[in-house]
Order: sequence, then C-alpha cells, then structure tokens
Amino acid sequence: MPRYTVHVRGEWLAVPCRDAQLTVGWLGREAVRRYIKNKPDNGGFASVDAVQFLVRRCKGLGLLDNEDLLEVALEDNEFVEVVIEGDAMSPDFIPSQPEGVYLYSKYREPEKYIDLDGDSLTTEDLVNLGKGHYKIKLTPIAEKKVQKSREVIDSIIKEKTVVYGITTGFGKFARTVIPINKLQELQVNLVRSHSSGVGKPLSPERCRMLLALRINVLAKGYSGISLETLKQVIEAFNASCLSYVPEKGTVGASGDLAPLSHLALGLIGEGKMWSPKSGWADAKYVLEAHGLKPVVLKPKEGLALINGTQMITSLGCEAVERASAIARQADIVAALTLEVLKGTTKAFDTDIHAVRPHRGQIEVAFRFRSLLDSDHHPSEIAESHRFCDRVQDAYTLRCCPQIHGVVNDTIAFVKDIITTELNSATDNPMVFASRGETISGGNFHGEYPAKALDYLAIGVHELAAISERRIERLCNPSLSELPAFLVAEGGLNSGFMIAHCTAAALVSENKALCHPSSVDSLSTSAATEDHVSMGGWAARKALRVIEHVEQVLAIELLAACQGIEFLRPLRTTTPLEKVYDLVRSVVRPWIKDRFMAPDIEAAHRLLLEQKVWEVAVPYIEKYRMEHIPESRPVSPTAFSLESLHKTTKIPESEDL
Repeated sequence: MPRYTVHVRGEWLAVPCRDAQLTVGWLGREAVRRYIKNKPDNGGFASVDAVQFLVRRCKGLGLLDNEDLLEVALEDNEFVEVVIEGDAMSPDFIPSQPEGVYLYSKYREPEKYIDLDGDSLTTEDLVNLGKGHYKIKLTPIAEKKVQKSREVIDSIIKEKTVVYGITTGFGKFARTVIPINKLQELQVNLVRSHSSGVGKPLSPERCRMLLALRINVLAKGYSGISLETLKQVIEAFNASCLSYVPEKGTVGASGDLAPLSHLALGLIGEGKMWSPKSGWADAKYVLEAHGLKPVVLKPKEGLALINGTQMITSLGCEAVERASAIARQADIVAALTLEVLKGTTKAFDTDIHAVRPHRGQIEVAFRFRSLLDSDHHPSEIAESHRFCDRVQDAYTLRCCPQIHGVVNDTIAFVKDIITTELNSATDNPMVFASRGETISGGNFHGEYPAKALDYLAIGVHELAAISERRIERLCNPSLSELPAFLVAEGGLNSGFMIAHCTAAALVSENKALCHPSSVDSLSTSAATEDHVSMGGWAARKALRVIEHVEQVLAIELLAACQGIEFLRPLRTTTPLEKVYDLVRSVVRPWIKDRFMAPDIEAAHRLLLEQKVWEVAVPYIEKYRMEHIPESRPVSPTAFSLESLHKTTKIPESEDL
C-alpha cells in the first residue's frame, strides 16, 4: 500500500493510500484533515472543506496538479508539502526546504567508494566526500580494530567496572555511577541533552564532511563503538541522510559536543534530517524513506558519536582547500594587474629570491616569471614600455612573492596540522584494545585546529589586503594612466567606483574577523571544562575571511580585464590572454554602466571552480620543465608533474 509523507505547517504526517487511483487533491485534503484532528482548536479552520491549498514536491518544490492521479504524479513514500493559501506570506510559515533548493538538482548518487581506515584521509578526500562524489566503506583492518575495541567495552559492562562515560555520568556528574539497566538510557539522554546548538544548519555538503570525518575517527578503533552501529552510520552517509546540525554552540572542548550531538540525534531517529529525496523532514521519516532504521545506542556509543573535534576540523578542511585554490590563483590575477599597470618583471629575478629562500616566496616568483617572461611568452604590452624610465614598482606589485609567498607557507603549515587532526583519535575515554583498558585524557581539546585556523585567517587575509590596493591603482588614473574607474565617459558612467568600495568594505570586515578566537576561553561545565579552544568560531570565521578574499580577487580580476580593453590592440602574454578569454566568456567588457553584482558573482564562480588556475597551469608547468633543473627542489605548494599529467594537457611548444 503506497504511503506519502506530508508536510503541513511545520508538522510531518504519514498518510497511507489504499487506492492509487486517488488524486493529489485527495492527498492534500487528507493531510489537512489529519492536521486539524491533532489540533485542539482545529488549527483555526472551520472544516477541511474551507481550506484552500497547493501541493508541491519537497524535492525541487515543483507544484502538483490536484487532479492528477497519485500513481502518475508521485512515487511511493515520496515527500510532499501542503501549502495553505495565505501561509506563504505569513512570518510563521515554515517551509520544508528553507533554502538551497538547487541542492536537489545538483546531487547525484555516487558510484565510487573511498575506503576509510582512520589513518589516511586527506583534506582533498574529505572535501570530495562533502560534495557527494563518493560513498564510504571500511577497510577489513578497520573493521577488526573496531570489533576489538568494542570487546573491551562489553567486558567493562559484564564486569560492572566503573569507567567514565560508560558506567558514570558526564562532566560534573563523572562520580555518579549509573545502574546497568540504565546504561542505554544514559547514552540517549546524553545525545538529547547535548543537542542544544543554535543558528542556521550546516549545508548538506558541510554536514556530509562532518559525518564522514566522524566515521573516519571511529574507524581508528579507539572509540568503543560496535561495528553494527558504525555500519548503520555509514549506511546513512551513503544514502545522504544528513542531520540538522546548527552551526553555533561549540566551545571546542570537550570536543564539538553540541554539533556532534545534533549529528547523532538524527541517526537515532529524532530531530530533523535532510536528504535529496525529502528535503528537511523528521529524521524517522527520512531514514524510513531510504530503508534505514534508527540507531539503537549501546553503552558508550552516544559518547563515541559526539566526543571529538570533527566540526572544527571538517570546516577547517574546506578552509584549507579553498585557501590553497585562491592563493595560487591570486598570483595569476596579480600578474595580469601588473601587465595592465605596465609593471616590470625584474623584481621576480631568480637570484633575488635565491638569497632569501622561503619556499612560498620562491614559488610565487617562479609563477610570475612563467606568466610574464616576454622571452618565453612575447607581450606587446610589455614591449610598449620596455624603455620607460620607471625603475621599480609599488610594493603591491613588486613584493607579491614576499607577501603571497608567506600566505602559501601559512597554508602548508595549517594543512599539515589539519591533516594530522583528520586522522587522530579524539575521544574520551580512549579505548586501547591492545591493553584491554580505557584511559581518560584530553585529545578532545580543539586547541590545535583552533590556533591553526586563526593563523590561516590572518595569513590568507593578506591576499585581499594587497588585492584591494591593486584595485585602487587600477581605478585611480593618477596611478594607472587609464581612464578613471576603468570606464569611458566618466561622470556619466561610474564604472568600478563602487566595486572598489565593496573590496574595501570586505577587507575592513576581515580585519575584525582576523582577531583570533582561540585567545579566548570561558570555563564551562561547572569548572570541569575550565579551558576551551573556541575552535568552532575559528573555523567559521576562517571560511568567511576566505570567501571575502575570493570576492576581492574576483573584483580585481574584472578590473584587470577591463584595463586591458584600454590597452588594445596590444596583447599580453599567451597565458594571460587565455585568462582574459576565460573571463570574457562569462562577463562582457564594460562599455557603459550596468548591473555589476552578477559580474562579480560570475568572476567569483570562476575562482571557486578554479577555472583561472586550470587555464594557466599548463603554461606554468611547461615553463617549469624548461627552466628548472631536475635536481632543484620545488615548493610543496606547486602541483606535482605526475598529478598534473593525469588531469591537465600541457601544451606543445607550438601551442605557446
């Protein structure tokens, strides 16, 4: 017998249908009837017949015709929403899918798997898991470690040993011994009470990352979770059944308790969940729609699911990967600006950087040479000012290797810490199967990723700070020798005047966001947890800083391309012409004023998707092979040639 899950005014109702020949209108009326029946005031309606409504799918929010047959319009167990006439305009209206409807169409169930063993997950892997590119399975070795760890917990229960979090309460209640017949209730109570976060929910991508990372940590075999429960968690991940996890509420010690509790709450069939099939719905319905059963927690398993730094670290992974992407593209954007401003390449000479051999500085200078070397890539723009009397450029052009370089080295440092944290056991107590015992410690403390992510925000911000100054030089005719604000008929047109103001606003906002959250600590849990990391905020604001950096560089990219319009018919180097062509494929030149925000968003999208890097990197690596002896060390921030050949076609010499 078909059954449908129907959302009416914030409530979910399971509506069985004995006759598939019934209509969508019948389903809507029956759902409203059940809704009214459950309300003491009939929901404010005189009768079902007095209610006017629309019915739409939760998946994509497509409207349904009330006269269509259910068997034609809907699949069995599909999620639908009844919108009462007038409700959509009410401030009390609660849609099933508040935002991000595009996620329905973007998600495609993956066919490939990543094997997790708790020891070898990379930041790239986790971001790809978040994007839904892979499902998860455990390695056989990981399964054995999990089983051995659980045997220790079962032995503790059998022998009635007093162990923190297993047979005792938590935090201040650590000395309260719990009766054996209450141990399962203890774990459920833990998850429920700790689910106290606030704010917007994590996006599906970020929730996937959070869940995948927790699975990886559990796979290490130090948490005491049963293999049966862990496999249930993996099944939920593979079905993309994702809990409602508010982004605020963690102090980053004892781990990310609030967000991880919300993550666990959905897995036990309580609270809300999201899936591409259902949108936001009651967790029990979402699990059931995918043929899954709620997890029944055994002793220690609630604690195993919520104790760790995975919120900080998973967001930190996204921050590191996005920072890496924008840092290497910042070199390309700055090189384009230098060309437009008719700068010199002398400051990027190999010998200058060899005597101050920071890895990031050397790599950035190399990238500038690979993009601007007129002997390798003839530039008509560079040739036009070869014999000018300018000796050196402003710092924002001349010092890019030193300023961009330390950003690259900062990212490498932070990535090393985050990668270690990805594959670390962060529970308390830790279960050591080889010793047959549990040990209480402090691996849950988030100070490592918190400090690292504060440092990342400070480092990456400088890319926006220097970019905004280059935008000023592009827009200021006394500095650029270009039309004011890069537009013809200035006065009638304002051009990039306010785009520069936007960049300045974002840079100023970043200055406040770069204040390190990890310098703060507030004692919690009745002074049991008397020092905390505040790493959750460190991770969230690092992501916000990086987004601002991307947006500022998007504005610079647009401004530099607009500057080229005023230097035509002269052409720049081949790789930079390719970058110009890429931008012009999504944003046309500015002839007169127009709505600018979509152009900035389009350029931002190019940077987010690393299209600018993809266009330029074949030329950078071709230059590397021709100019760097094999014995010379290459910065770790550079692409390896082996991985490059797998993903990118390097042009033959005639292509250059």
